[in-house]
Parts: sequence; C-alpha cells; structure tokens
Amino acid sequence: MTTATDAPQTFGPRVVEAVQTLNPGYFALTMASGIMSVGLELEGFHALSAAFLVICALSYAVILILNVLRLIMFRADMRHDFLDPGRAFGFLTFIAGTNVFGVRLGMAGWPRTTELLFVIAVLAWLALGYIVPWTAVLGREERPVVKDANGTWFIWCVASQSVSVAAASIEPLAAPDWRAALALAAVVAWSVGLILYAAVGIFVSLRLMTYPIRAEDLRPQYFVAMGAMAISVLAGARIVEMADAPMVDATRGLVAGASVVFWAFASWLFPVLLAAGWWRHVIHRVPLSYEPGLWSVIFPLGMYAVAGIYLGRADHLPLVAAIGRMELWLAVAAFLLTLAGMLWHLWATLVRPRLQRAG
Repeated sequence: MTTATDAPQTFGPRVVEAVQTLNPGYFALTMASGIMSVGLELEGFHALSAAFLVICALSYAVILILNVLRLIMFRADMRHDFLDPGRAFGFLTFIAGTNVFGVRLGMAGWPRTTELLFVIAVLAWLALGYIVPWTAVLGREERPVVKDANGTWFIWCVASQSVSVAAASIEPLAAPDWRAALALAAVVAWSVGLILYAAVGIFVSLRLMTYPIRAEDLRPQYFVAMGAMAISVLAGARIVEMADAPMVDATRGLVAGASVVFWAFASWLFPVLLAAGWWRHVIHRVPLSYEPGLWSVIFPLGMYAVAGIYLGRADHLPLVAAIGRMELWLAVAAFLLTLAGMLWHLWATLVRPRLQRAG
C-alpha cells in the first residue's frame, strides 16, 4: 500500500515530466493576459487591469524559469522542438510576450523596464526570427515542407509586429537622439511582419488546398492568423501616432490606410475561424478540453479588441473603436474560462493524484 511518504516521489516525477514536455508556445499566456490588461487600462478599468497585469507578470516569470530548467535538464527535447514545424514557431511567443509585458509596464510608469525588455525582445527577434524557420522548415531534408504548414507559423509575424508596437510605445519617452532610430525600427518591423504574414498565408493556404483537412488538424493555433492581422493594425495605429521622423513622415499615410484595410480583413477572418471551430467540435465531435494552444485563441481575441480601440482613436473611427470595446469583454470572458480550464488541468494532473496517494 502506498504511504504518505511516497507522495512526494510520485509528485516530483510529474513535475519533471511537465517541464520536459513544456509547450514552447506557453508564453501565449503572457501575451493574452498582457493584452487584456492593456485593453482594460485603456478603457479605464484600472483595478481589473492591474489584476491581469499580475497574472501577466507571474506567468512571464514562471514560464521563463521553466524554460531555463528545460534547457538545462532536457536540452535534447528542446532541440527536438526546434526541428518540429508544429512546435518550433512557439518559441517566438517569447518575443511577443516580452514586448506585450514591457508595453504594459510602460503604461504603468516603468519606462526603463520597458526599454530593457524591448532590448531583450529585439535580440531574441534577430536570433530566433532566423533560427526557427531554418531549423523547422528550410534546414530539413524532408520535402515537401508545405505539408507541415500550420497556424503556429503566423507567430513569426506576431513577433515582428510586437517589436514595432514596443518601439512606437517607447518613442515618446525616449531621448531626441533615439527617436529617429525607434521610428525606423517600428516601420521596418511592421513592414517585415506584413511580408512574413503574406508568405505564411500562402504556405498555409497551399497546405489546406493540397492535403486533406482533418478535424484534428484545425487546432486552436489557426486563430493566430487573426491575431497576426490584428497586431499589424495595432502597430500601424501606434506608428501613425508617432512624432515626426523621416521614416514615419514617409509612410504615415500608407500605414494609416493599410491599417484600416487590415482591420477589415481581421474582422472578416473572425466568422471564418469560428465556423472552423464549429466544424471541428460540433460536426466532427472533437472534444473541447484544455490545451496550451487555447491561449493562441485568447490572445487574438484581446488583440483584435485593443487594435480596434487604438485604430478608432488614431484614425477617428468611432464605430471601429466601439466594436473593439464590445469585443474586449468577450475576450475577458474567454480568458477567464481558459484560465479556469488550465487551473483545473494542473489540479487534475499534478495536485489531486498526490493528495489521493497521500490519503
């Protein structure tokens, strides 16, 4: 019979296994909680925004520590993830999560921390932005690679656009000598993100049109397609608000007009993705249960809301801003449901077995 002294021996291996199999895209939790906090702060719900900021900070610290432990203890597993086109692009959520967290801290009056996180994110973007596509796609001998294209690849675009948003957020508080450089960084990252979105969109479309579509394949990460478009809108709106600089002056009109077009396309994608979810879970009865990929649904919902609020203010589009405000509460509700699912999952897989064995 198992005794109480055996409980830690069963609990420990479960924690170690959780670290070993940690999903590379778990920083999407930081992205989701951070963008909720940003949206609520913009709407004046300061206490609720602060609560989401606490979740954002805790998730960032915990997930960062778990990834460091995984790198030390299970380097081979992490290397394998870099070679897996279904998981490798999840590493790029670190870039977006760092920038979202940094931008929110800047709104809270921590500009130096925002700048530090921005530097970390840019360095990671310059490294992972090349390494991940090479290891997961171009460096593989297996062909054709298009058969492995999936929704997580859009995180490549999200990471780039998060750099643009962070650069535009820092610019008003930066020294005059740095403003032109930040404007250049914002416009370049925004442009790169759009080109990457177009490329990934072609790859994913070819995958869906060339190979059979199974219900199991339409995972939540396909919502990143909308999130990538929405953060492109937000980045564009922030660039429009930037002070005069050569790069901004040369592109302000283009960016403003394109942002409206991108918002329209993100809005068009919304019912398409909902229909795909209905087809997967209702028509084909794939069980809807918690998985880390669900945070890749919550972030796009929050980002679409914040993008609408910002675009409405920057381009004087009250209807767009009103849609963003209404959708923000849908995103908050979806976040809370997903958070409850995650906590229940942790209870059922880690805590409850230990208590049962101890009893």
